[in-house]
Amino acid sequence: MRNKLFHKTYIITGASSGMGRATALAFAGEGANLVLSGRDYLRGQEIENEIQVAEGNAVFLPGDVGDMDYNRKLVDLAVKTYGQLDGVITNAGILGLGSITEVDPELWHKTFSVNVDAVYYLLKFAIPEMLKRSSASVVINSSIAAFKTFPNHPAYCASKAALVALAKQAAVEYGPTIRINTICPGPVDTPFIHDSAVAFPDPAKAVENAGQNTLLKRLGQPEDIAKLSLFLASDDASWITGSVFTIDGGIMAKG
Repeated sequence: MRNKLFHKTYIITGASSGMGRATALAFAGEGANLVLSGRDYLRGQEIENEIQVAEGNAVFLPGDVGDMDYNRKLVDLAVKTYGQLDGVITNAGILGLGSITEVDPELWHKTFSVNVDAVYYLLKFAIPEMLKRSSASVVINSSIAAFKTFPNHPAYCASKAALVALAKQAAVEYGPTIRINTICPGPVDTPFIHDSAVAFPDPAKAVENAGQNTLLKRLGQPEDIAKLSLFLASDDASWITGSVFTIDGGIMAKG
């Protein structure tokens, strides 16, 4: 175990799978105390146990991030368990597939509830605690979908663009104590990309093409994203806030 985040406490949402899970393992490996959020109780228990077996500190609280009171409970749990809150890493998200004329309004609102409202709720309760620290950091996981269109993804693209704006606004309002940055991953090899690919005529080919269309000719790995989140959360990024980082194998560079 290394010590880049030693004795610092973070809430990580979407921690039971994919990028969130990789981020939890990376943070635990640097000595962080963690409150982990996810919808899947069994997978959440698995990641909690894996960290604890490795002599790390983690507690998992299952729930729906779209519920305001659940976000309050995450913050309360962090303070009750560890006595402080030094940062928030948001990864939870859903796709809400369907064209503008076909997507059900209920699904549209659910997509914004999980992807945007949840981040607002968590920041609402976390910021007062983070302001008690000498410094704190927030990393919001958006997507290149904030800047790029995809078939039948209007709810997802719009919600991810909203996160970019929200993070910049929060960075202006709560600096210099809290640094707030956004990461925008491209195609990453998680179950999420396979769920997204069903919007294409040939889902399997769409996933294959996603990797080949990057300049580096491969899909990203969850660990690639975790390393960027770790850097931005750590003191190595102490002069970085209000910024947006694409991590996409070069897709956006192609235009």
